[in-house]
Amino acid sequence: QVVLVESGGGSVQAGGSLRLSCVVSGHDIRAFHMGWFRQAPGKEREGVAASQWGSSRKFYADSVEGRFTISRDNSKNTVYLQMNTLEPEDTAIYICAASTRFPKALQPTTYDYWGQGTQVTVSS
Repeated sequence: QVVLVESGGGSVQAGGSLRLSCVVSGHDIRAFHMGWFRQAPGKEREGVAASQWGSSRKFYADSVEGRFTISRDNSKNTVYLQMNTLEPEDTAIYICAASTRFPKALQPTTYDYWGQGTQVTVSS
């Protein structure tokens, strides 16, 4: 069974930083395309960042470009999302996802496995 577990969420003030982690069990992340998504109350789930399998190519939503960075540590089977210069609009549940097939990087329906999410709250 493939299990994704996120951690690192919390409450910060605007301008602060958080680093989210996604530990994957049951599959080597080197065989996965990985993505981070977020969902705020009353809003659609949106793609935030993605890392293409076996490539240095990265994808980011316009709203986080230049502030967020996705990375991998293959030895730990873990994917990270470094979030800097956080804004109140970034408040959401952040969810890690994986795909065995090539996905459209920031489209949720193209991913196969999902974590349960970690809450990020940014206050003014």
